[in-house]
Amino acid sequence: MSIDTEVTTVRGPDTLTPPRFTVPAGSCDTHFHVFEPGYPHVPDAQYPFPQATTKQYLRTLDALGIERMVLVQPTFYGNDNRLTLDVLAEIGSRCRAVVRIEDDTTDAELDRYHAAGVRAIRLDLFARRSWPVEELIAYIRRMADRTRPRGWHLQFYSPGTVIRSLLPFLADLEDTFVIDHMGYMLESDGLTQDDFGRLVKVLAYGSCWIKLSGPYRIAKKKPMSSVAPLGRALVQARPDRLIWGSDWPHLSFGQLDTGALLNLLADWAPDEQDLHRILVQGPEELFFAQ
Repeated sequence: MSIDTEVTTVRGPDTLTPPRFTVPAGSCDTHFHVFEPGYPHVPDAQYPFPQATTKQYLRTLDALGIERMVLVQPTFYGNDNRLTLDVLAEIGSRCRAVVRIEDDTTDAELDRYHAAGVRAIRLDLFARRSWPVEELIAYIRRMADRTRPRGWHLQFYSPGTVIRSLLPFLADLEDTFVIDHMGYMLESDGLTQDDFGRLVKVLAYGSCWIKLSGPYRIAKKKPMSSVAPLGRALVQARPDRLIWGSDWPHLSFGQLDTGALLNLLADWAPDEQDLHRILVQGPEELFFAQ
C-alpha cells in the first residue's frame, strides 16, 4: 500500500477492508480526530477543514467491529476543547478523550474534563521542537503535576528528534506517558536504528507506552510493509505497553483504508493474547479503568 498525500477526502466505511482476524470484544481505537462546522480553529491551521464528522467516524468503527474509542484533540483546534467535550457527551461511556491545555488551566476545569471522560493531556512537542531540552523537561514536569492527581497520563505528539533528545529523561520518568505514532523516528530526519533501539529499551524498562498509530507517517512514500520491523520489535519488547490507534481521518492521507491499517496488527502481533493486550487491556488500563 502506497500513500497519496494529495488526497483529502475520507474513505467510505463500505469500501474498507474487513479485519482478517477476530477483533476482540471491547477493542478500542485510541487515536482519532473529528471535525465539525461551527467550532473555532486556530488561525494558522496546518491543513484545511477536513470533512470528517463524528457520524462518519462511528460508521467506520462499526464496519471494523471496534466498540470503544479515544478522541485526541487535534492541532486544528489548538487548546479549545469544546468540540472534544461535546463529542464525549454525544457518544457516552464508550468514548474517552485526550485534551490540550494551557499552563494556567484551573484545577476545577481539569476536574470538569475528568467527569466528562478526559484521561490524558496531549503535549505538542512539534510546536516546541526548538526549545532547549531543559525547557522541554520543565514543561513535561509541569504537565505531569496536572495529570498525577487525577490518574491521567501524558501523551507526546513529537518529532522523533525531540524524543531522541528526551530519552535519558524519559527513561527515569515515573509518571505514565504515551508516545504517539510509534515514536515518529524518521530516517529522513536523521534517526537511526540505534535511536529506535534506545526507544525500545525505554519502553521495556520505564513508564513508557507507545501507540501503534500513523505507520504511513513513517513509511512516507515507501510501502507500509517497511514499517513492519518497527512494529514487530515493539510487540516483542512489551505488548502490554502498546495501544493501537487508527489516526482517523488520516488528514492529508484521507483515502487510506482504515481496515488495512488495522490488519497490520495481524502481522506485527500474530499472537491472540498480544492482540488482546494491545486492543483491549492496554486501553482499559489507560482510559477506562476509572
